[in-house]
Amino acid sequence: MIKKIIVSISLLFSLVSFAQNGTSSPYSFYGIGDVRFKGTVENTSMGGLAIVPDSIHLNIINPAMYSSLKLTTYAVGGTFTVNKLTTDSQSEKAQRTALDYLAVGIPMKKLGIGFGLIPYSSVGYNLKSSITDSNLIRTDSYDKGDGGVNKVFLGFGYQLTKGLSIGADVQYNFGQINTQNIAIRYDVNGFPIQYASKEVNKSIVNGANITTGVSYQSKLNKKINLFASAIYSPSSNVNLTNTRTVSLVQTVNGVDAGVVGDPVEIGVPSTKLSLPSKFTFGLGLGDSTKWIIGTELIFQNSSNFGNRFSDIANVSYQNATKLTIGGYYIPNHKSFTNYFSRVVYRGGLRYENTGLVVNNTSIKDQAVTLGIGMPLRGTFSNINIGVEFGNRGTKSAGLVDENYMNINVGLSLNDRWFVKRKYD
Repeated sequence: MIKKIIVSISLLFSLVSFAQNGTSSPYSFYGIGDVRFKGTVENTSMGGLAIVPDSIHLNIINPAMYSSLKLTTYAVGGTFTVNKLTTDSQSEKAQRTALDYLAVGIPMKKLGIGFGLIPYSSVGYNLKSSITDSNLIRTDSYDKGDGGVNKVFLGFGYQLTKGLSIGADVQYNFGQINTQNIAIRYDVNGFPIQYASKEVNKSIVNGANITTGVSYQSKLNKKINLFASAIYSPSSNVNLTNTRTVSLVQTVNGVDAGVVGDPVEIGVPSTKLSLPSKFTFGLGLGDSTKWIIGTELIFQNSSNFGNRFSDIANVSYQNATKLTIGGYYIPNHKSFTNYFSRVVYRGGLRYENTGLVVNNTSIKDQAVTLGIGMPLRGTFSNINIGVEFGNRGTKSAGLVDENYMNINVGLSLNDRWFVKRKYD
């Protein structure tokens, strides 16, 4: 088990920069990019539902759940995304593969500890737009961005009573966001002018925040339990150290052919983004060894969230909300003769007002999710696979409509640590 963790941690650090390019959404232009992390594969397969304490799966969303672990648990997951981008006049397809999380949970009787690393948000877009002025001079603008924000976290969960647990995570955010714009002008005959302007921006991101959580369960009768959870993240600041350079580039047939002369550095002040406070409340019913159905509602105070630079027009933020309905079903977790009776079948629905407003239009995101958890023979470990069919944005107001499919794959590996040997 320890060897597997060491190998996977080494693999993670070799892939962190690759994982940061885990989006192709034009909406990743705003804020700190496209927030990708929505929980482990087990959670995302249920629409993001995270209300059930689990003894063999790590719940990174609610730190109170660390206390329910009975075995040391190692979790790693990644996503393959196919995205179709459509406007009023054209459509494109894009694909991305990214690592989503790597974490370890360690039980210590009533106390559970969790730590790990999450590629939290990603920037990844390549856009072209055209404007023709009153003199019939056309300007083509090419925008490109990459990078993102990662989180390292350390948290604990403690069982106060048999059905009540509390927990907290301390998280440190770090990363780099790079953006580039090239503006190429054309004369009245439609021929590109030989020289164009190029602007390159870089933002170094760092800052800390905390998340607190509560988990509660109680028997309603012999077969059905009530599950409830609450999660709160207070508002916190992320510091951005910004730099901007402007240069003259030579163009050949409308293509950047290299910088002419020395780039000029433009003074851009460092900024702070206020990460919005977030409150989550969830309720569910069921027998955790057989079936669960539940819902979660998330409120996020996004109205004060800003952009990396103050000169981004036609963009604002409003308070965000998200509704999740999901659950799972296990035919017979004790079956020794039928493997598929021990498989966990998951499903869910998600509807989200992201809080982003572009051209006076609120950006919505909705998805249907399905998944399975397949146990590995002779162990408590399992492989989890999920698929998410979703839609974000709209073609109206000059925006982009995204239809995406995410295929999520995760490993949940379990072992027993800190066992006192009876024999040497």
